[in-house]
Amino acid sequence: MGSLPFSINEVLSGEKRSIAKAITFVENEEKGYLEFLNEIYKKRKNGYRIGITGPPGAGKSTITSKLAILYKDFGFRVGIIAVDPTSPFTGGALLGDRVRMSAIELDPNIFIRSMASRGSLGGLSKSTREVSDVLDAAGFEIILLETVGVGQSELDIVRAADTTIVTLVPESGDVIQAMKAGLMEIADIFLINKSDRPGSEQAVMSIQTILGLRDHDETTWIPKIIKTIATDGKGVENIISAVSEHKNKMEKEGSLQKRRIDREKERIEELVNQNLLNNFWDEKKKNILNSNLENLIENKITPYELLNRLVNEK
Repeated sequence: MGSLPFSINEVLSGEKRSIAKAITFVENEEKGYLEFLNEIYKKRKNGYRIGITGPPGAGKSTITSKLAILYKDFGFRVGIIAVDPTSPFTGGALLGDRVRMSAIELDPNIFIRSMASRGSLGGLSKSTREVSDVLDAAGFEIILLETVGVGQSELDIVRAADTTIVTLVPESGDVIQAMKAGLMEIADIFLINKSDRPGSEQAVMSIQTILGLRDHDETTWIPKIIKTIATDGKGVENIISAVSEHKNKMEKEGSLQKRRIDREKERIEELVNQNLLNNFWDEKKKNILNSNLENLIENKITPYELLNRLVNEK
């Protein structure tokens, strides 16, 4: 591995400036980033990854910051990956909650990185998993992953996190929207945030009804439903208790290991697919494609004939 614009040892010791440089290095896929990730992967300490998702306006950023402070108070080092729909590095506007969250980043035991989704439709940035590895290797025992929450499918979160928290608000229709988005199936914990508003009890009952209709037995994890008022910090300790209970149950029955195995299997599949894609499209094949596009439109060649020609081209 060639020279890097940061020190790996400083990353591993938790030096924030080096961590920030390393994350940018990985996000931009700069030369040598795979070799760097290879070294980082060996240094991971199995930090616990908690996903926080939900519709816009549910208070995800406030929940994330309150959780970070409380985990820190309990003696943990906390890394936050907050994925925004636009890039903070190229002039895109940060969400207001993210700006307020930055105040806690001054704490030496909390590191916050706001990342751009860069067009990813799953609510997370493409490199979220790799950046989580960097924070893990840097000694952050709790890693909070907050999704975009702009109405896109948020289902990537369940493949990146050990425990997934879905945050909703009492307003009528929020639970229904969550059902349509598939969020009900991925939640390990439900939060009814802003629960001082009218309709919070009805929201809890709606979720309980939906959960009760699922197939389950005495060993099934039934997602917890927690009422919070994040701006006041009310209910946040209950979230941490529920996460701990979920983690302990998974460890006892072996499902945490299975989640992590599935995550790594998916990572390998993605790496292989990307590698094959990168190696496939050389200049010769690109020229074959471009030179036959008009033939496709004019029905002189079919997509399947062109596929065979591309695949068999030496």
